[in-house]
Amino acid sequence: MISDPQKTAIRKGALGLGFDVCGFASATDAWPAGGRLETFVTEGLHGTMGWMADTLPRRAHPTGMWPAARSAIVLGINYGPDGDPLEALKTRSSGIISVYAQGDDYHELIKGRLKNLAGQIVARHGGEVKVFVDTAPLMEKPLAQRAGLGWQGKHTNLVSRGLGSWLFLGSILTTLAIEPDAAEVDHCGSCRACLDICPTKAFPAPYRLDARRCISYLTIEHAGPVPEAFREAMGNRIYGCDDCLAVCPWNKFAATARESAFHAREALRSPGLADLAALDDPAFRTLFRKSPVKRIGRDRFVRNVLYAIGNSGDPTLAASAEALTGDPSDVVSDAAGWALNRLATSPPAGS
Repeated sequence: MISDPQKTAIRKGALGLGFDVCGFASATDAWPAGGRLETFVTEGLHGTMGWMADTLPRRAHPTGMWPAARSAIVLGINYGPDGDPLEALKTRSSGIISVYAQGDDYHELIKGRLKNLAGQIVARHGGEVKVFVDTAPLMEKPLAQRAGLGWQGKHTNLVSRGLGSWLFLGSILTTLAIEPDAAEVDHCGSCRACLDICPTKAFPAPYRLDARRCISYLTIEHAGPVPEAFREAMGNRIYGCDDCLAVCPWNKFAATARESAFHAREALRSPGLADLAALDDPAFRTLFRKSPVKRIGRDRFVRNVLYAIGNSGDPTLAASAEALTGDPSDVVSDAAGWALNRLATSPPAGS
């Protein structure tokens, strides 16, 4: 059994690599989160994310990913913004990209550090290890709560008492037996700010998310035209949505990210909608090089931009939408037509 002094050394190594928090959990204990996920999928709340259903047996428990796993080391890196993301909602001629995607893609940076730490652990303590960063079918948020990093709030995202809402997660599963840390408990109390602010009412109840109504899902995971019922509520959010995270009162303890790679690129902080609508595929790939935005492709991204143009109330943006009515992509041309119609029938912003 890896004891507290050895855990202290592992934690010190993690902090030395740039992680902000490090906790330990059992990988073999009972896992109620698996049942909650099965209900989520069975009720169809996952929308078109078929991979969630396909990988459900592996997601149901950490050992579903790796039967030999006995312990989990859960790491977090703060990506806190340098301002209030909700302020950007006021500038309707610019687009809002979720805070986590305004800098470099976190996957590769975190994976490299996880491999480094995992190598240190094997060298000092033996055992086998596997590292995971978000893309693998491992339920990292409930695992992080078990490791004491935070708790899953009413919006289902992780909240940290020390870092608020802004925490990237990575995990190391190991065959080593490690004394677990105390799990974090829920500190939401009677607060429902995250539920009330949601533009599309994506939370049917506290601690339950209907992904089909979530702007992050609609702008990132959903490939076809966004249902018209949600387009106006999207406002100028063109990649993800931070509303439920940004409004959390625990952000009073949040700090700006130390890691410079997660600082917002100026070109992505508040980009103009007209410039974004003009992106062809090569220009899209250049602008979003090393960015998680790149993975959704130009067509889906420009679709989102056109919905924002339609919501802008800015008649000068009509030309940008008009130029895309004949776009080869059906999802783009459909969004362009909607944007033009909305600009023509809505009063100008500020009137």
